[in-house]
Formats: sequence, structure tokens, C-alpha cells
Amino acid sequence: MTQGPVRLDVAISYAVPRTGIPAAVSFRRWVAAALDSRIREADLAIRIVGSKEGRALNRHYRGRDYATNVLSFPAEVPEGLPKGVKFPLLGDLVICAPVVAREAREQKKALAAHYAHLTVHGALHLLGWDHEDEREAECMEQLEREILAGLGIADPYLED
Repeated sequence: MTQGPVRLDVAISYAVPRTGIPAAVSFRRWVAAALDSRIREADLAIRIVGSKEGRALNRHYRGRDYATNVLSFPAEVPEGLPKGVKFPLLGDLVICAPVVAREAREQKKALAAHYAHLTVHGALHLLGWDHEDEREAECMEQLEREILAGLGIADPYLED
């Protein structure tokens, strides 16, 4: 059983119909698994969007004119906090439902497993993990494999 952080608050909002999209409890479980033993307290939000909003956000924040599967927006911690003050705000994830559904079909993956992978991937980005170079990518992918295996989900990087 995944324990996760001591205190975890995950707000889920749906900007699209919820049909076919995992329940909020699933997203919370996946985030807890990604953060387990990595952070003690965390607040974050996940917004499930359609292609139009996903494309607009990706264009605005990354300069890429297409909808992508997941966007991570780490919280900016204010400067000058008194010593010892905890700032549990981790950030926001935006998951584009039509892109996730299309990728799952194309990759012949279970939809829930693909959502789990992208949620874990996004949560790791909020913790500062990245995949800008080959070494970082290998480390992040291995961590994702381990977290997903703990959830009973197969290696998302295996090719058929």
C-alpha cells in the first residue's frame, strides 16, 4: 500500500466531461506514490483539460503550438520566508484528456495506466526531476518504472 507524504492535498478539476477519465481518488493515489519518501507535505492541483485549453497553455508557456499530454507548473516559493516555515505548495499539473486517450490507443496501453504514468511523470517534474539530457531522462524513467511497478502498472517505456 502506498503511503505518500504525511499530508497531501490534491485538488482535481475537470474542464471536460469526466467520461472515461479516472476518478479523483486514482489521481490522488498516483500522486501519493510519486511523492512517497520524497516530500513530507504537499499541496497541488490537477486540471484535466481539452485540446483547445491544452494547446493554448502549451503555446503560452512553452512556445509550442499543439496540445501535449501533461504540463507541470512548479510553484514559485516566495523569498524571505522565516527559517523553518514550510511551504507545501508544490504546483499544478495540467493533463490533456484527448491527447492522453489518443496516445493510449496508439501505444496500445490501458487508459488508466497511461493516466497514472503521466500523473507520476508530472509530479516528479514538480519535485524538480527533468529529462533535458540523456542521463537525466534515464534516471527519471527508471524512477517512474519503480513507482508504477509499486502500483502494479507495467513499464510504460517497453515497446511492443
